[in-house]
Amino acid sequence: MLEAPQRAAVRGPTFIRLLARLTDADVPSPRQSLSDRLSQWIDWNHAVALSTALDSRPETDPFAEPAPATAMEEDCARVRAALTRAIAEDPAFDPDARRGGARTPDGAAETPDYPFFRQRYLALQQSMDTAIGLLRGRVRDQLADRSTGLARLAAVDAVMERALGRRERRLLAAAPTLLGPHFERLRLAAQANSTDTPEPDEAAPHASDAWLEAFRRDMRNLLLAELDVRLQPAEGLLAALRTHPLG
Repeated sequence: MLEAPQRAAVRGPTFIRLLARLTDADVPSPRQSLSDRLSQWIDWNHAVALSTALDSRPETDPFAEPAPATAMEEDCARVRAALTRAIAEDPAFDPDARRGGARTPDGAAETPDYPFFRQRYLALQQSMDTAIGLLRGRVRDQLADRSTGLARLAAVDAVMERALGRRERRLLAAAPTLLGPHFERLRLAAQANSTDTPEPDEAAPHASDAWLEAFRRDMRNLLLAELDVRLQPAEGLLAALRTHPLG
């Protein structure tokens, strides 16, 4: 008997593993090293800027009064908490937020179609991009006032953000598109299951929404995993800030 080939386990951040599982996609191992891939992503203008940042000896402001690292840690925690709350409270995860309150002829709330969820996902991505971009800039400002080495790190990070930011946004914007087939698979499976049950009991209206709640859970988990990925650069800068406490 022939056995179906098993998919290789996908390595990487939780976000990548979740996306691979939900989209049922085969993710091949990268054929190029990270350095080779980056060399293709960074054009010559950014390469020159990066070289300048690495070779420079920025001077710190002797009159600057940088905030303690704990203040920046609290700032990062506030941003994470605010974005986590925005995800949890988004209309996409509200069972009553169905096509603006539209109802079917029998009075039941109408199930939203996937464009509604895609729109909400993109809106949450925009919120994350804006809030985390501002946070990253604030941490860089604090690094620049600590020491020459940390100021150089801040300059390098600023160049990398400019060089890779557009590509990062384009890649992450694919996530809500890739979720569409997952939504359809769950919906069609629920429809097939209801067809196989000719006489549903009283709990059927609630059971019929189980697929939608499962999708909401998957979408919420994917957004939270994406939040972790987006926060990594700022948290990396924050780790460097901890190595140079004030005083």
